[in-house]
Amino acid sequence: MLKKALVCSVAIAAALAAGSAFADTKDKKIALSNNYAGNSWRQSMLKSWDKVTKPAVEAGIVAAADPFTTSENQVTEQAAQIQNLILQGYDAIVINAASPDALNGVVKQACDAGIVVVSFDGIVTEPCAYRIAVDFAKMGEVQLDYLNDKMKDGGNLLEIRGLAGVFVDDEISKGIHRGADKYKQFKIAGSVHGDWAQEVAQKAVAGILPSLPEIKAVVTQGGDGYGAAQAFKAAGRPTPLIIMGNRQDELQWWKEQKDANGYETMSVSIAPGVSTLAFWVAQMILDGKKVPQDMTVPFLQIDQANLEANLATTEKGGVANVEYTAEDAAKVVAGN
Repeated sequence: MLKKALVCSVAIAAALAAGSAFADTKDKKIALSNNYAGNSWRQSMLKSWDKVTKPAVEAGIVAAADPFTTSENQVTEQAAQIQNLILQGYDAIVINAASPDALNGVVKQACDAGIVVVSFDGIVTEPCAYRIAVDFAKMGEVQLDYLNDKMKDGGNLLEIRGLAGVFVDDEISKGIHRGADKYKQFKIAGSVHGDWAQEVAQKAVAGILPSLPEIKAVVTQGGDGYGAAQAFKAAGRPTPLIIMGNRQDELQWWKEQKDANGYETMSVSIAPGVSTLAFWVAQMILDGKKVPQDMTVPFLQIDQANLEANLATTEKGGVANVEYTAEDAAKVVAGN
């Protein structure tokens, strides 16, 4: 990891020495406003931010790239945080938002103050902001496409949702239900919120299991697959097919089951490193580059055949990930 960071720093320094326009943003300050950090995905997202932005600051591409996380997933708290960032004179604010629309007022204040706002993952709908989005509804629907291929006879499903009230949770759930409407052999027999955290998901699943019929599969949002597996085991119920969410503990459990009895599933999530794409997009805009107001990036899917390869590159306690360089970001922008 250190070697990679050094290589990144050298590459950045070389670009500056070559007269890159990076130097035009050397006095610019970028802040990250993050609404929640209570699971492994968010922790990995923050690590990716530091891993990419610290060398950029050291190389003089930007003056600062400071991350700020609210203590609770509350719109009012994040709005106050963003107002403070406006007062502190940041030139750009990258936002993972608690709500798609409830922050629009403070986002508009930032834009009116001449601040670039780039939202990602949890995006905002204020027209002045930039958005880097994943088709989260499609991420939910592909789970049912997979189940339809594996279970032609269908059966009862348990849905584990994410953090209540957040755009991402609503969109993934919408896609799951759209898939269930498409494949009539499946019925969603129960739904709980797991907050994208294994411990929360395990407790929630344990609480609902006694009231449920036989469950053939569990559809998820990420950060909940391993907890679900532990809840079924503790209840003495057969382990259903559980869709995973690219967390290392999920992938490790899946591999163990695969080796022991041929267990099959798939895993899907957005890469936490999307925060680094948002950083570079903000830097590009500050540098005067033309960037689309709305951009999409693919989600990261892991299948039975490439499980081991992805597990080998996912750090313990982390999430399968992709991080972005400035060149990667330029390609994404060009592709959009």
